[in-house]
Amino acid sequence: MKRQTYTEGSPWEPIIGYARAVKIGNIIEISGTTASVNGEVVGKDDVYAQTKCILEKNKKILTELGASMKDVARTRIFCTDISQWEAIGKAHGEFFGEIKPATGMYQISKLISDELLVEIEATAIISE
Repeated sequence: MKRQTYTEGSPWEPIIGYARAVKIGNIIEISGTTASVNGEVVGKDDVYAQTKCILEKNKKILTELGASMKDVARTRIFCTDISQWEAIGKAHGEFFGEIKPATGMYQISKLISDELLVEIEATAIISE
């Protein structure tokens, strides 16, 4: 099967040695994505805005790899404050309300920057 990688040019990609997404066959795995755009955090102190930014980024990645949000089978949501689950869930629901991928939401102690409040991974399977 053909392997295709997608990179954004983030400063962390070469340091850590990863791609933003990898497509093998009809499966796409999107790495943990945060609300960082061009080195700036979008929606500082706003978990809803950060979640929306992340999902917009993931939507763009999927499109560039020949998929769509409808192909997402699973998301994994990591947040630094689980009490904000409703705001995170609201944004997630705006993208996936009818799609309903399997998901999990987990509180973690910290992300790579204190300004980042949410990180989301996704798995998509393109129907053939």
